[in-house]
Amino acid sequence: MKITVCIGSSCHLKGSRQVVEKLQNLVAGSGVGDRVELSGTFCMGKCQQGVCVTVDDEFFSVTPDSVADFFNDRVLARL
Repeated sequence: MKITVCIGSSCHLKGSRQVVEKLQNLVAGSGVGDRVELSGTFCMGKCQQGVCVTVDDEFFSVTPDSVADFFNDRVLARL
């Protein structure tokens, strides 16, 4: 599974750094690092929707506060 987080300026201002850090901790803590590839990219073109994240090319809008729920519902549930 590939998770890509936008680290462009708009998403950075909305907390992309915190989203990346939390995702790194969640991946490591749940022992799925061998099945999840976490990467960053610049603008995904949906700047108004918050921190842009894709999971295997499916788009999501994530906030630092919603990362844990996103990870459980959209990542762990698919593994």
